[in-house]
Amino acid sequence: MTEIILWVSVQELCQCGGFTEQIIVEAVDHGIAQPADGDNITDWVFDTTTVHWLRKAVRLHYDLEIDWIAISMVVDLLQKNEVLEQQSRRFEQQLNRFIN
Repeated sequence: MTEIILWVSVQELCQCGGFTEQIIVEAVDHGIAQPADGDNITDWVFDTTTVHWLRKAVRLHYDLEIDWIAISMVVDLLQKNEVLEQQSRRFEQQLNRFIN
């Protein structure tokens, strides 16, 4: 199976995602988003899944007025939960193949 990874720049995040550079910097500073490449903000590129997590983070920040430190913890837990759910589905599929 071939894995396709798409990259998005800060400018593309701002244009398509509706984020400001300040929001992206805050997200990077607090570990919510990690650039896949680039030494400074003008060179940063992100995996496209970053858009999903940035949207969640921004909603938490503005809608619920949660600070960036708390958002970082929430996003980390949500990401870990997502991984565990994927693993659970895979184990269930393997178990079903074994049983049937």
